[in-house]
Amino acid sequence: MKILIIGGAGFIGSNFIKYILDKHKNVEILNYDKLTYSGNLDNLKEIESDRRYRFIKGDVADKKRLEKVFINFRPNYVINFAAETHVDKSIHVGAKEFIDTNIIGVFNILELVKANFKIKKYVQVSTDEVYGSLPLNSKNKFKEITAFAPNVPYAATKASGDMLCRAYYNTFKVPVVVTHCSNNFGPYQYPEKLIPFFILRMLENKKLPIYGDGKNVRDWIYVLDHCEALRLCLLNGKIGEVYNIGADNEMNNLEIADLILKNFNRNKSWIEFIFDRPGHDRRYSVDSSKIRKELEWKPKYNFKKTFQFTIKWYLENKKWVDKVRKKTGVFNPHIDLWKKHKLKK
Repeated sequence: MKILIIGGAGFIGSNFIKYILDKHKNVEILNYDKLTYSGNLDNLKEIESDRRYRFIKGDVADKKRLEKVFINFRPNYVINFAAETHVDKSIHVGAKEFIDTNIIGVFNILELVKANFKIKKYVQVSTDEVYGSLPLNSKNKFKEITAFAPNVPYAATKASGDMLCRAYYNTFKVPVVVTHCSNNFGPYQYPEKLIPFFILRMLENKKLPIYGDGKNVRDWIYVLDHCEALRLCLLNGKIGEVYNIGADNEMNNLEIADLILKNFNRNKSWIEFIFDRPGHDRRYSVDSSKIRKELEWKPKYNFKKTFQFTIKWYLENKKWVDKVRKKTGVFNPHIDLWKKHKLKK
C-alpha cells in the first residue's frame, strides 16, 4: 500500500503519518509538504529514519512539481491535509494564499487523480466550518447534506475545494471522499490555535484574550480519534461520499479557558475580553452518525484525560515550542489588532 500524504508536516498530517505507520507495517508513505510557518518536520523526527517514509518539499499549488511526485511515486491512495487554516489570517492578511492552497491545490490534486486510474481513493480533509453557524440555543447539528454557508474567507475556500471534489466525482467519477471534522486538539498543534495558544499564554504569565463574550461553541475531538476516522475513510469509505467526524464534546471558549486556568491554579481575572472578530460563527456541531454506522467508527479517547495530556505535552516539550517561536515569532499577531477594543463590562 502506497499513500501520498499531502501536507503531512502539519499538526493533523504528522499525527496521521505516525498513526498509519504504527497501524500498517506493509505501507509506503510519501509526505509532500510546502513547509509553511505551521509545517514542521520536527513533528516527524521520531520516524524520519523509517524506511517506509519519505519526504519531498513542494507546494500543492505547483502542479508540475506535484505531477512529478504522482508519476514517480505512483500512489494507491492520496490524502490531502494541505490547507491554509488560520481564520484570523484570512481576515486580516488576505485570502490569496488560502485560494492558492485550498482551491487551486485541490484542483491540481483532482486533475492528477483523474489522470491516474490506479489510484483507489483520494480523501480530501475538510472542516465543519464550511456549514456556517448554528444558534447557541439550538440542538441542531450539521449533517452531510447541510447546505454550505461559510462566513469567513478561510471557510469559503475550503467549501470551494469540497465542491470541486463533488463535481469531479459526479462528472469524471474521480474516487474522492470528503471529510468534515470538528475542532482538533493534541500534541504538535501550532500555537496559533486556541488550546495551545492559551497554554503558552499561561507559561508567559499573560492573560487569555477571548473574542466577544466567549460563548462561541465548538465540538472538540482528540487528534488520534480523527486519525482513525480518516484511516477508515481512506480504506473503507464509499467513493463520492461525505463523512462528518465529531466527538460530541461541545464546549465554549470560556469553558476551555477555565479548564486551562484551573490547571495553572489561576482565576478568571486572567481572562481578557476583546472585540469580537468579523464573521465569528457562534456554534459548530456535527452529526457523525453516518461514519459511526457505515464505517463503525467511534471516538475512544476521553476528553478530560487527553486534555490533561495535551497540556502536559506542551509543558514537557519546551524545546519544540522554543524552536517554533524562534522560527515564526508571535503565534497570533492578529489578536493584538483587537486588544485595543476592550469590551465594556
